[in-house]
Amino acid sequence: MSLRLGDKAPNFKAQTSEGEIDFYEFLGDSWGVLFSHPADYTPVCTTELGRTASLKEEFDKRNVKVAALSVDSVESHKGWINDINETQNVEVNFPIIADENREIAEAYDMIHPNASLTATVRSLFIIAPDKTIKLMITYPASTGRNFQEILRVIDSLQLTANYSVSTPADWKDGEPVVISPAIKNEDIPAKFPKGHVEVKPYLRMTPQPNK
Repeated sequence: MSLRLGDKAPNFKAQTSEGEIDFYEFLGDSWGVLFSHPADYTPVCTTELGRTASLKEEFDKRNVKVAALSVDSVESHKGWINDINETQNVEVNFPIIADENREIAEAYDMIHPNASLTATVRSLFIIAPDKTIKLMITYPASTGRNFQEILRVIDSLQLTANYSVSTPADWKDGEPVVISPAIKNEDIPAKFPKGHVEVKPYLRMTPQPNK
């Protein structure tokens, strides 16, 4: 059965480019990003892993731990990391999981027969500190991920987890947000002292509350 938003992310133990990990222990109290690649030494994925490494400070300040996965071996991963570091001018600073028996790929439904019977599709999961899945995105092999979108979604998830708000279309950190419909008008001043604008009774905007 495929995973859905709100499901617990399956835990696993695995060998990685940085040694053996227990996934839950690796995440600890942090948010997590787990993303898969069809194979090592693939061009688009090389750029993606390089971009991930270059964004370490951005992930760190959001309390996010990152792990990548493919069905190749640790030895293969380590050789590929050398290429990533050389071509993308980075130092890969997160574990790449070896899933040679495809158990993790199966648990996370990362193998889609229409794409490949053996290789993982390029799926990405954002996992909250309570180990529930908050976002899933699957990309075709030909299209590289937009990492600014991934950071934007993490900002939204972390904000909306702590305040009774939602984020509108194209929202970026620092912009106005939508007050939850469950909040009554008379309760808004206490909850949102920065003020609000009622565009429609069901669409009420307020400045981002944690800025």
